[in-house]
Amino acid sequence: MSMLSTIARSAARAARPAARSLPTASLSLAAARGLHTLPQLDYAYDALEPHISGQIMELHHKKHHQTYVNGLNAAEESYAKAPSPKDQIKLQPALKFNGGGHINHSLFWKNLAPESQGGGQLGQGPLKDALVADFGSVDAFKKKMNTVTAAIQGSGWGWLGYNTETKKLEIVTTANQDPLLSHVPIIGIDIWEHAFYLQYHNVKADYLTAIWNVINFKEAERRFVEASKQ
Repeated sequence: MSMLSTIARSAARAARPAARSLPTASLSLAAARGLHTLPQLDYAYDALEPHISGQIMELHHKKHHQTYVNGLNAAEESYAKAPSPKDQIKLQPALKFNGGGHINHSLFWKNLAPESQGGGQLGQGPLKDALVADFGSVDAFKKKMNTVTAAIQGSGWGWLGYNTETKKLEIVTTANQDPLLSHVPIIGIDIWEHAFYLQYHNVKADYLTAIWNVINFKEAERRFVEASKQ
């Protein structure tokens, strides 16, 4: 199994697998291969409105993320059957793209929470203290995060990551569906057009401003506290 596949399973483990019916033969095959599955969300598709529409959330989760899951499973199956190292190397782009898409989205869904469940609310605690220490203020952090993420050319992700060497929170980006490997991901923002275009069209700034209303800071703080132990 590739390293990226191992990371994908670890990233998705926190999310409950979505229930789906499979024939008995397929179930036995899934058990043998350890198929990746689409994680369920902890909230309804329309629960993040008006900041992210239910239509976007449903398409993003059921169509786009499912496509990455399917692609990763197919790439892993081909990798396992590849007759030579050369053939396995040829599959690395598919593993990276689909595996990264699965990793990133599994983290992203946990990054979000409805306002009624505390979304957008950052209380006193270690994460807020660290943001103030590393960026000057929470508002300064959000402004910088939005600026850096909006500047991504094409598709990609903006990240608040924890640097285990410097022991600081840092803002970094990854292209396409590349997963964040240089830092421990604390907050990730999907800047692919499928994450916002149906609602915000080409105005990335409005999407980036709105998403802070549904960021799950409790989950972000949990990740930060765990990362800071390393």
